[in-house]
Amino acid sequence: MSDNEAAPAVNKNKAHRKDKPWDTDDIDHVRLANAGAFTEESSFATLFPKYREKYLREVWSAVTRALDAHGIACTLDLVHGSMSVRTTRKTYDPYIILKARDLIKLLARGVAVTQAVKILDDSVACDIIKIGTLVRNKDRFVKRRQRIIGPDGSTLKAIELLTQCYVLVQGSTVSVMGPYKSLKEVRRIILDCMKNIHPIYRIKELMIRRELAKDPKLAAESWDRFLPQFRKRHLKTSEKTARKNEAIEQKTEARKAAGLEPLPSKPAKKVYTPFPPAQLPRKVDLQLESGEYFLKADEKQARESEKKKQKASQSPFVLLQERAEAFVAPVETAAPTVEEKRHKKRKALERGLDGEEQLSPEKTKKKKKKRSEEVS
Repeated sequence: MSDNEAAPAVNKNKAHRKDKPWDTDDIDHVRLANAGAFTEESSFATLFPKYREKYLREVWSAVTRALDAHGIACTLDLVHGSMSVRTTRKTYDPYIILKARDLIKLLARGVAVTQAVKILDDSVACDIIKIGTLVRNKDRFVKRRQRIIGPDGSTLKAIELLTQCYVLVQGSTVSVMGPYKSLKEVRRIILDCMKNIHPIYRIKELMIRRELAKDPKLAAESWDRFLPQFRKRHLKTSEKTARKNEAIEQKTEARKAAGLEPLPSKPAKKVYTPFPPAQLPRKVDLQLESGEYFLKADEKQARESEKKKQKASQSPFVLLQERAEAFVAPVETAAPTVEEKRHKKRKALERGLDGEEQLSPEKTKKKKKKRSEEVS
């Protein structure tokens, strides 16, 4: 080294350190430090629905291989319908058991094993959002849940692209996987959607935020002036009535200015009376008025038998006629025939000729000839 070149600056704390040829980059110091350091066994278990049993049996070998690499043991209990994970003596990472718990939760909620295994990475987190109890009406819940997905999954795809997350809507839960910061955004979008705020508003806000983040000048400024302010437009009943009356007044004024008749006003309301309507007479009251109430049982029977005899005395032909009246077809006007149409057209042409001015005989002949050709 030449004298002109300055010697490289050495850190004060590393002045007396020597090279260690046996310490290479492929050595995992965390694994060596924590190997066999756990004094207690940690375990988590979760239930899964019946329809997931077939899929879990097929992919359980892949789940076991992924967890064995981190020293986690897992079991699949088909009798009780549960999955469990626990630490072993080979486990070296104390946080991996929580990642394994999230893995079995995601598998129970319908996430594919190829996607669920990514949760074991330190940079990926998950959030399972429960939406089943947010809306009481079932039809309304289904509509709002479908609003998260959007037509042909377009809304869900937009959320995934903007937040860099994986989102799965399954039953009464929404499973989300991605960075910690993005999980908060997705949770806000989904909860707002279930509160009847369309996801497109939040998506628009995220797009604006992403564009503003590219400008370093706006890093220390507030972005409130750039973000859209969406307000609820629910009006009270009195406000709705006032607006309706204003619109009616404007219409009437416009009709008056145009010289048209004003719109027909509503029929006058009935005068309110606090007293209820008169009570209708009972069956017993009617019998008392006619005197039937005081008749004896044999007299009542005699009266009923007389009524039956009168009804039977009517000729059966009259009864049949009354029944047949319901089946009589209504009178229909027959469509005019081709000849009738031609005759009608000729008459109309003749009337038109009578009203026209007198023309030269040659021209009238030509016109008559053309019309006769058209009619024929």
